[in-house]
Amino acid sequence: MKTAFVTGGSGDIGSEICRMLAGKGYAVAVGYCASRERAEAVCEDVREYGVAAAAVEFNAEDLFSVQKSVQKVSDMLAPPEVLINCAGVSRICLLTDLSDGELIRILNINLTGAMLAVKAALPEMVRRKRGNIINVSSVWGEAGASCEAVYSAAKAGLIGFTKALAKEIAPSGINVNCISAGMIDTKMNGCLSESEIGDIVAQIPAGRMGTPADIANAAEFLISDKSSYINGQVIRCDGAWL
Repeated sequence: MKTAFVTGGSGDIGSEICRMLAGKGYAVAVGYCASRERAEAVCEDVREYGVAAAAVEFNAEDLFSVQKSVQKVSDMLAPPEVLINCAGVSRICLLTDLSDGELIRILNINLTGAMLAVKAALPEMVRRKRGNIINVSSVWGEAGASCEAVYSAAKAGLIGFTKALAKEIAPSGINVNCISAGMIDTKMNGCLSESEIGDIVAQIPAGRMGTPADIANAAEFLISDKSSYINGQVIRCDGAWL
């Protein structure tokens, strides 16, 4: 049974990726933190494709639980041969207005949790000599964003992690790539006003915000045989914004 684990699978981007994977015949473990109800709803969508699904708690703030989450995927479905790290959180404010606890939380959810999930999934991938890891980063990890300094740092770390790890595990037949997402129409950006969104869209040559499906389409390519020689790369999905 082909199995995929999507951290943040109950979110807007993650759920779209889960449905894409189901359409490709993968059993899907839907990672969630706050809402098991949303994860179970995604599982119902996944099962409509005739594949198995399981909601798996993935709390990147509790770093010691991450390995247990990956083990639970193996126990409930099978060891994941595809791991997609979508879990993410941000807060728009000055660095000096961010509490130390919030700073650590943003780093753990966006970066450290993803690294630990990869570390937990890797031994079985190496044993099988196959696997595919996709880290969902952000254009702010490439360019940096004012008032999102810690988020930008975490996403930049995810890009560096991707490039370094690919060199380390490519000899074992495992691909590691990164999707650098632009302005995507998700709840995370729901804090922006209509006029703020309009100002941003005016800067995007494609003339629109991206959709979760745009990110899922990029992930679909990266897990396919067509991308078998693409490894350690950052695929920017931003409508030519940067």
